[in-house]
Amino acid sequence: MAPFTSNQRFLQTPYITPHILHNTYAATQESDRYNHLLGRDLEYFSQAGFDMDKVALKRNAPPAQLYEDAVRNEGAIISSTGALINFSGKKTGRSPKDKRIVYEDTSKDHIWWGSVNIKMDEHTFEINRERAIDYLNTRDLVYVFDGYAGWDPKYRIKVRVVCARAYHALFMNNMLIRPTEEELKNFGEPDFIIYNAGQFPANRFTKGMTSTTSVEINFKRMEMVILGTEYAGEMKKGIFSVMHYLQPVKFGQLSLHSSANVGIEKGDVTLFFGLSGTGKTTLSADPHRQLIGDDEHVWSDTGVFNIEGGCYAKCINLSPQKEPEIYAAIRFGSILENVVYDPISRSPDYNDVSITENTRCAYPIEFIPNAKIPCVADQQPSNIIMLTCDAYGVLPPVSRLTPEQASYHFLAGYTSKTPGTEDGVLEPIPTFSTCYSAPFIVLHPGRYASMLAERMAKHNVDCWLINTGWTGGKFGGSGKRCPLPVTRRIVDAVHSGELKNAEFETFGVFGLQVPKALEGVPRELLNPSLAWSDKQAFEREVRKLAGMFNKAFALYEKDVDEKVRAAGPQL
Repeated sequence: MAPFTSNQRFLQTPYITPHILHNTYAATQESDRYNHLLGRDLEYFSQAGFDMDKVALKRNAPPAQLYEDAVRNEGAIISSTGALINFSGKKTGRSPKDKRIVYEDTSKDHIWWGSVNIKMDEHTFEINRERAIDYLNTRDLVYVFDGYAGWDPKYRIKVRVVCARAYHALFMNNMLIRPTEEELKNFGEPDFIIYNAGQFPANRFTKGMTSTTSVEINFKRMEMVILGTEYAGEMKKGIFSVMHYLQPVKFGQLSLHSSANVGIEKGDVTLFFGLSGTGKTTLSADPHRQLIGDDEHVWSDTGVFNIEGGCYAKCINLSPQKEPEIYAAIRFGSILENVVYDPISRSPDYNDVSITENTRCAYPIEFIPNAKIPCVADQQPSNIIMLTCDAYGVLPPVSRLTPEQASYHFLAGYTSKTPGTEDGVLEPIPTFSTCYSAPFIVLHPGRYASMLAERMAKHNVDCWLINTGWTGGKFGGSGKRCPLPVTRRIVDAVHSGELKNAEFETFGVFGLQVPKALEGVPRELLNPSLAWSDKQAFEREVRKLAGMFNKAFALYEKDVDEKVRAAGPQL
């Protein structure tokens, strides 16, 4: 056999471009079945700026191949559980200050411009896009993954990911909805494309750049470009931002940063709102209920469906006792991200935070035994649980909200940023994240809030505020995090109807309705005023937090009904 030229790198896989395919026996046998990069798809890459005489492409490569490439080329290792352990480099969390939305005619009147959605001009986007493709053209191997966002075929979009790391390709294989072989064959043109050149920095002297990191979305081109960060979560949240825009604007449906599950016996659907670290993934993975999804959903006219094909769970202090479903999902096909491991046994150490507290695992949703596949519920929600992590230890572990209070707390979105979920966050920081999704929100918060209120009223949905944060004191003081078994007991009582029928009392300044008693939960935990030994300190913290609520909500006061304004804390 003649030696291969530089344009014919020998890669034994059926997923690579045709100038390589016909050089191997395996490729000859499998080319008709697996090689979907012929014809129009190759023309697409050529038009996008890829040098098809030099670049080898792998499309929708199976996990085993991606494992091999990650171990060979990226320093990844295979853990004792079978999961792949890999690392994201310097960035171990999202970089929200480097996120940009392109200011262009088709979307500019819909976007909620400001500190979350920072404007980028179209020319700068083109510069960064070309920089990303130029970098990808220098790689020996480029990975392509085609999948879907949204389990309901009426509202899903086709997504293409182009990247240079096997780790990123496997991550999106897990997080997007994986097409069948037939669907992949007939995939056609994607609706949205991600160019991930995260290993290569942005030029910080380019107009509009503030650092060497850039994460930008162009709704006119329906493209996303990533430079200067290898944190895989940027791709996941980029897709959510796109769906957070398209679902209300194009489809008239409500996109939500929430997990969701459904009762096995009653078929009742619960939505769990909350930011990273508040317990969405943990609490929705319930052995007595089917999991619809752990992070991103759409509440449609016909029910609820998951946007993603997998879960992205935090691994900090993970144990089989506390989170058995998640622990068992960490096996072959999963990715452990930035997790420290024993160099001899390859056993993951989930308690080691020397790299980051934001250790993560990404796995296909079917790795959860009680996942509902397809991830669609045809029923309307019965309960909404708004999760918060109160670092001040002021809010009760559970409160029943009136419709007005539900709108208020949805717009306020109070929680604490927990360590590691964003770059530079080293301890819990009280924050207000509107709609429980401020880092990913695209439209004005009032638009989502109005849609939520309409759906809750139409379907008579009960709403609960659950604090998974501190009790008996604040963070760094005498307080302790609310025990997970207590929170699970509260959630079970929501689902059984026990809490709905409980006797309630009013919780002071915040006007929240708190149950007087719940079997299995100490009374002093149910009412924070009883849990604090220093009553004067408790009152100070209550007033302090109430003032923070009032200040944060001032941004939305002019856009809401008087009853909603009055639903907040009263000083």
